[in-house]
Amino acid sequence: MKQVLNFIDGNYQDGSTGRWFDAVNPCTGQVHATVAEASGSDVDRAVNAARAALTGPWAKLSRAARAAMIQAIADEIDRRSAIFLEAEIADTGKPQSLASAVDIPRGAANFRIFADMTVNLAEHAWPMDTPDGAGALNYSARSPKGVIGVISPWNLPLLLMTWKIAPALACGNTVVAKPSEETPSTCALLGDVMNAVGVPPGVFNVVHGFGPGSAGEALTMHRGVDAITFTGETRTGEAISRVASTGARDVSLELGGKNASLVFADCDLEAAVEGTIRSTFTNCGQVCLCTERVYVERPIFDAFVERFGRAAQALKPGVPKDRETTIGPLISEEHRQKVLSYFDKAASAGATVVSGGGIPDVGPELSGGFWVEPTIWTGLSEDSAPVAEEVFGPVCHIAPFDSEEEAIHLANASPYGLAAVVWTRDLARAHRVSPQLEAGIIWVNTWNLRDLRTPFGGSKQSGVGREGGVYSLEFYTEIKNICIKM
Repeated sequence: MKQVLNFIDGNYQDGSTGRWFDAVNPCTGQVHATVAEASGSDVDRAVNAARAALTGPWAKLSRAARAAMIQAIADEIDRRSAIFLEAEIADTGKPQSLASAVDIPRGAANFRIFADMTVNLAEHAWPMDTPDGAGALNYSARSPKGVIGVISPWNLPLLLMTWKIAPALACGNTVVAKPSEETPSTCALLGDVMNAVGVPPGVFNVVHGFGPGSAGEALTMHRGVDAITFTGETRTGEAISRVASTGARDVSLELGGKNASLVFADCDLEAAVEGTIRSTFTNCGQVCLCTERVYVERPIFDAFVERFGRAAQALKPGVPKDRETTIGPLISEEHRQKVLSYFDKAASAGATVVSGGGIPDVGPELSGGFWVEPTIWTGLSEDSAPVAEEVFGPVCHIAPFDSEEEAIHLANASPYGLAAVVWTRDLARAHRVSPQLEAGIIWVNTWNLRDLRTPFGGSKQSGVGREGGVYSLEFYTEIKNICIKM
């Protein structure tokens, strides 16, 4: 049986708890690896190693030399892409076509973008007058924030972990990372990558475990951690924020979403259907950016529902490596039970099921996996649980609207504010509606088209802070002003 180990101070090692937990393939429900759980003392050793590395060879690298090492990490991920792909699929069950096109390449791209950005980052200078006429010069300078605690979720394990590790390292920080207990494998593989390219011991560390009473709690509570970045569920983010307030440590929180899509009657209907299929069902709906609320202008409501339902029914579950597979399983049986509970709530509330609503027949080979059907509802009230609460599965509810004002109101009537989509051919409407939507990112006539230099994050219960481009650098550095009297 494959073992997934902690990575501390440049070495792989068991956890001192002596406890192991299973990594399960969501497609089959079978254990594919055992994972060493880190103890509080293991986390302490990892944090101490990271603190020591802050003043070692890592700190002596020039900005250009550090950027070159970060670029080398990206190249090494590319060289090992088949290994990363196999591990990602085993942990998540997602189709190979998705993981090979998005997750693994983006894992490398995250390092490249931030390596380039830190090398070319410009600072500001402000000349000023002084009473004696000699003048003074103020200029800004950045330094690493210190030891960064990184906690990432299970839905996009490599992509979201490297989205945080890459800027942290590029800015000269050191890292202690805790991947989700559901998907530990690709983060652990990064240890080999770091060693291969010569990253000094202690700069990057990985501890495995759970949240309360395990590695996650030990990491967030550790006073040697200078800042915490977390992507995941809103209640967990709230708990981390409370812990981080002791010591006034910085936090970056990218949390949940209940994202809306507005489909106007003047849209390209075919493109809107195809795009909403992607935004609803990609990764079996297990993406914080996925659409769970679709609002369609009444004149095209019936046509959209009919076409959208047919497209959802055409999605094919199956073995990840099968080219015909277009949708994977949910991450775990526990999560499947949560999603299925919303199927029951929708039925109790009188929903019309356009497609799905149950568990698909995937054959004996995959029968132990955590499968659910892509599911579309209509006819529910806005305050019903399936419409108001984040399901985080392959589901959405479609409702009609009659005016632009109503569409905006419906989209904003949520405690979340992560993402939104607008489908329209009217450019003036796109510019008019988009700024009024209470979301951190709005796509028009597309979905999940990402430029890694742009700000990413949510408002309301969808998070605190922004990631991406210089917005990430603001979090991972301390900026200071230096005043030179002439």
